[in-house]
Amino acid sequence: MSVPQRYGITVPFEGVPLHAHKEWYEEIEALGYTDLWSAESGGADAFTPLALAAAWAPSLRLGTAIVPAYTRGAATLASTVASMVQAAPGRFALGIGTSSNVIVENWNGVPFEEPYKRVRDTIRFLRSALAGEKVTEDYDTFSVKGFRLGLRIDEMPPILVAALRPGMLRLAGREGDGAIINWLSADDVRKVVPHVGEDKEIVARIFVLPSEDRDFVRFVGARAIAAYMNVPVYAAFHEWLGRGPQLQPMWDAWKAGDREAATKSVPDEVIDDLIVHGSPAEIREKLARYAANGVTTPAPAVLAGADDARRLLAEIAPGASAGT
Repeated sequence: MSVPQRYGITVPFEGVPLHAHKEWYEEIEALGYTDLWSAESGGADAFTPLALAAAWAPSLRLGTAIVPAYTRGAATLASTVASMVQAAPGRFALGIGTSSNVIVENWNGVPFEEPYKRVRDTIRFLRSALAGEKVTEDYDTFSVKGFRLGLRIDEMPPILVAALRPGMLRLAGREGDGAIINWLSADDVRKVVPHVGEDKEIVARIFVLPSEDRDFVRFVGARAIAAYMNVPVYAAFHEWLGRGPQLQPMWDAWKAGDREAATKSVPDEVIDDLIVHGSPAEIREKLARYAANGVTTPAPAVLAGADDARRLLAEIAPGASAGT
């Protein structure tokens, strides 16, 4: 069995209100993209943009990249997933993961404890609940007593696991249908994917900045990287990938409370590794390298305003001219 190559985009788009996404989704569909993948942190929730797309773009597959395993109760999460499966039969994929201590604990007041077990337990619960079973179970990280989902679904949606380091990557392959990866270079993909195993979908959120202005790329990229790479889960990930020596000055400055120095300490080569930028042709070539190294579903997240993002969608669409 081989996993088909798909072409996704991360939604919603910056500066575009959700009610105005209809024509964007229709255009994405017409351009030949296959998937929409939503994110959830401090903006829109993961499900509402996809529920709208279920009605507006009937050929697109819809996925969450990701939903935190902690921030919805077990029964509420099962109900939400089942609702999406009914809204988009055969077209919904659930991406679930730990998220981070910042989102889970600092923003939502939920203890960020035993993340590996929490994701594993959530997957096991969802597979039982979505199959229509009555669930009474003391999992390691939560308990469910007498829950039966009141919404019938005809098929189990794919469940993909957001994964960074080997333990979670192996969980994605063993108990999930694939992995969702994030904040890594095309070359890093070759180190990450083997831990998931064969014949598994690999979705990658890839940050894309449509600009050839080196100073602007550094301005945007350094700030984004400093904000993310000081979150403990991402710091540990990049230590494992081997970027510890490159990022240590940034970590030291951030820990000392000097955000400006931390941002200035982000090396140019790390920005080039983690932010896809350049001309449309260069961006297409860089995205193709992710696919060549094992990503089956790239889902670019465009770091641009509405006009630039819309133009880029056409310039990097499946089948777009290499001469653009």
